[in-house]
Amino acid sequence: MSTEAPKRDQWQWENATAGAAAGFATVAVMHPLDVVRTRFQVNDGRVSHLPIYKNTAHAVFAIARSEGLRGLYAGFLPGVLGSTISWGLYFFFYDRAKQRYARNREEKLSPGLHLASAAEAGALVSFFTNPVWLVKTRLQLQTPLHQTRPYSGVYDAFRTIMREEGFSALYRGIVPGLFLQVSHGAIQFTAYEELRKVIVDFKSKGSTVHNQNPDKLLVSERTLDPLNSEIHLYWTIYISQMIF
Repeated sequence: MSTEAPKRDQWQWENATAGAAAGFATVAVMHPLDVVRTRFQVNDGRVSHLPIYKNTAHAVFAIARSEGLRGLYAGFLPGVLGSTISWGLYFFFYDRAKQRYARNREEKLSPGLHLASAAEAGALVSFFTNPVWLVKTRLQLQTPLHQTRPYSGVYDAFRTIMREEGFSALYRGIVPGLFLQVSHGAIQFTAYEELRKVIVDFKSKGSTVHNQNPDKLLVSERTLDPLNSEIHLYWTIYISQMIF
């Protein structure tokens, strides 16, 4: 029996686990900035239940002073759940797509196929996680200026939205979400894969893996430590989302 299939499965689950760990780590550290970003995005000066913030630093201190740590980490549970699931599923679907495209191919995958794999993974992840992101955003927008808090927690938010607005409400924003997830992931991962090929080819000169296809290497066989490189990759992605 060929050992290639077990190796592919090992690679697939190692990447999924690394992606999930990276998603958890980034949200745990950067969530307060996500809360600030969300409030800035929806505050046009006409929303009575949202305070006015001068800048990012003022927003962080104002939320901490008036709402405490709970305010800075509003929506943390769906945020960390959504990010962990998103990056875990993203790597799972991405590796599956790459394996499908690499079937019966000995040459390296082209940038176009990496682009297609990432776009496919992004679309699937969007459909799975959009309800979680919607709940996270609504929880982040709850402030002390509300006379009554609309939702007491994650479960109550899901239940209330389903009861009062219907199942389709959980997929509000799915179109821009698809556009963002597909385009962002496709561009990011295509660039990542091409850069990784260059680094692997450079590092493998004179070694026994010189003629191997980088798309079929185990995570443990890569020159770069995968978990560290993926955490740094997604840290960069998350920070760029906060800024832009």
